[in-house]
Order: sequence, then structure tokens, then C-alpha cells
Amino acid sequence: MKSATINEIKRELAELGADRLREVALRLAKYKVENKELLTYLLYEASDEEAYVTGGRREVDDAFKALTNTNLYYYKKSVRKILRQVNRFSKYSGVPQTELALRLQFCRSLRDSGVEFQKSPVMANIYAGQVKLISKLHASLPEDLQADYGEEIRRLA
Repeated sequence: MKSATINEIKRELAELGADRLREVALRLAKYKVENKELLTYLLYEASDEEAYVTGGRREVDDAFKALTNTNLYYYKKSVRKILRQVNRFSKYSGVPQTELALRLQFCRSLRDSGVEFQKSPVMANIYAGQVKLISKLHASLPEDLQADYGEEIRRLA
């Protein structure tokens, strides 16, 4: 089956009635957890972005607190899982400030975890990649917001 283009989908959705649109959205939510999470964000959390960021930061902190430092292999796997979660949160929001705040929290939590992640090339690359993304996001923000995040970004490097 060939997928329709975004423009074709937009046109078709514009022609649907409210009841039919509701059915389509609910059916979409049934088949994938990501779709359900996105709908939850759009319906309940998009109106209060600050609370969404606070909840995301709290989840990142809780995930890092739950990690055990016994085996570096499992620690790396868990850090990647947390990073996937941060990526999902950022993707749902689509707001650069939200993504920047969540990635900063990830790097801060990784740095404060007590694990010497710089000794592992994989972990050091994950951290360096996030710092690079943060710098790119920071450069794309307006100047007044750049000033707000500037000092914290300098502490990461």
C-alpha cells in the first residue's frame, strides 16, 4: 500500500466531519504507543508548556536516580533509553526551548550521576553529541533567550 502525501491527507482531513475525525484519531491512537503519547501531549499538555518541561525534567532525573553504577554496559543501555525518552518529549513538543531545556537536564543529570562517563568512548560521544545539539539549538534561539541559557551551556563544555 502506498502512503498518501501530507497535502493529500490535509485535504481529506479538512473534508471529514467532527465525528469521523474523532474516529480516525482514536483508531490511530490504538495502534502505536507513540501516537497515543502524541495525542495526549496535544490534548492535555500543549497548553502548558512550562509544566510539560517540568514533568520531563523530573522524569529524566528519576530515570537517572534509578540507574545502578555496577555494570557500565547496562548503564550505557539505560542512558540510551533515557536519551530516547528525551528525544520523544522533544519531538512531541516541537518547541526549541523545550528541547533545549530537556537536553540540558539530560547532560546535567549524566554529569552529576557520579559515573565517570568520560572513560567510556561511547558515553563520551553521547555526551558530546548532546552538547553539540544544545549549542546548535542555542544558536537558533532569539537573543533574549540565548542570554538565559548561556551560562548553563558554558558549564557543560
